[in-house]
Amino acid sequence: MTEEITPPTSKSAPEDRSSGGPFDEAEANPVRPYIDLGGIKILPREGLNLRLEVEEQTKRIVAVGLDYADSSLQVQPFAAPRTLGLWHETRMQLVDQVRQQGGRVEEREGPLGKELLAEVPAPASEGSELRLARFVGVDGPRWFLRGVIGGAAASDPDAAAQVEDLFRSIVVVRGGTPMPPRDLIPLKMPASPGTP
Repeated sequence: MTEEITPPTSKSAPEDRSSGGPFDEAEANPVRPYIDLGGIKILPREGLNLRLEVEEQTKRIVAVGLDYADSSLQVQPFAAPRTLGLWHETRMQLVDQVRQQGGRVEEREGPLGKELLAEVPAPASEGSELRLARFVGVDGPRWFLRGVIGGAAASDPDAAAQVEDLFRSIVVVRGGTPMPPRDLIPLKMPASPGTP
């Protein structure tokens, strides 16, 4: 029996993605009280802090940071082709980036599929040690959701399970606007409570 090699353009996602998340907007439960950030929706939970990461020159929101379970999860939603996945190619680019920065990285099988476990140099302001980070990614219908997990969830299984559950509860709102693959799906500030 010959072993089948998955082409690197196939989609990479947990088999139960449509029922277990991360969800496409069409799969999300409409009655849940999501925090609407434009390209993604986050389900609020006890102990969750949300940060928007803004690009200084453009003032554009480029990522959503979630602090939870003594860990951090940075997420970014990208447009993707209908049939091809982006995670295989993105992983290869991340491996190159981490190695160029002087870090170490290994690919492994995780609860969300293939992931990267990396030791990345901390910013100079924080000393010269290496910091542990997990890079995860899921290809959905016409979108790709990338996550970077740091803190306790990079190495502690209990924290990891909580952060993976948080990642899987995210809803990606791709929208109908044509977008080139790999473009960041626009993110926005959440509405203040009480405003429509």
